[in-house]
Amino acid sequence: MRLTSLLCICLSLLLSCLAGCAIDPLQHADDIATHASLQRQEVTAGPFVLTAYARLRAPDQPLTVYLEGDGRAWLGRTTVSPDPTPRQAVGLQLATRDPAANVLYLARPCQFTPMARNPQCQSRYWTDLRYAPEVVDAIDAALSSYVDRLHPSRLDLVGYSGGGAIAVLLAARRHDVSSLRTVAGNLDHVAVNAWHKVSPMPGSLNPIDVAAQVAQLPQLHFSGADDSIVPTAIARSFVALAAPCAALRVIPAMGHESDWAALWPTLLQSPLPCQ
Repeated sequence: MRLTSLLCICLSLLLSCLAGCAIDPLQHADDIATHASLQRQEVTAGPFVLTAYARLRAPDQPLTVYLEGDGRAWLGRTTVSPDPTPRQAVGLQLATRDPAANVLYLARPCQFTPMARNPQCQSRYWTDLRYAPEVVDAIDAALSSYVDRLHPSRLDLVGYSGGGAIAVLLAARRHDVSSLRTVAGNLDHVAVNAWHKVSPMPGSLNPIDVAAQVAQLPQLHFSGADDSIVPTAIARSFVALAAPCAALRVIPAMGHESDWAALWPTLLQSPLPCQ
């Protein structure tokens, strides 16, 4: 009886694990977004159809925009993923912890939206071209479509991981951004790729190249002390070039994919320099 019970318990745990692994990432995203009253939308932007989640309750009030990370770009060191849709969607989780009336989350090109509706989605857009000009153009166009509709009193950008790179590149080209925050942000992909001894991405724009252009923008960059994916040295180098209005805050015991969302309501209250 004891052996049978033990086998049943092991089988139950195995089935639970397999069920968890089989969770549809889009359904998972819908579930966590719905609990925060964020509604899924699709936005045609350049050659891409982007997935967005939005809670827009007060036109003319501030709009905070969350930009997702690189997602599941690789299955292994040399194996490209067939679909970059993130499993954890840390950027979306951050958005769900923001209590503001107007919150917009933008997934990166080819994430969440079915590939059949994204004919331009080739794997290069989540590998070496993940920060290419056409990618930044598309996200910029999607963002502008919301700004044109809402006319927010201010526009605040938040980017997680590779979304931090996009946030910086957007801030450098737009004239309506009021603040910038990044969480575990890839603020210098050349240095990050050299750190990991992987191929460079010459077709991608590099945020550290525009650090001086955003130097007057109030900004705060959060880095995990235990982040081995994007080490704190990356953010420190960026902040040095983006002075005087850039600051770095290192969070103890946090890795790249740690539970940033749990800390986010508190981190979001951190004062920004130059404000």
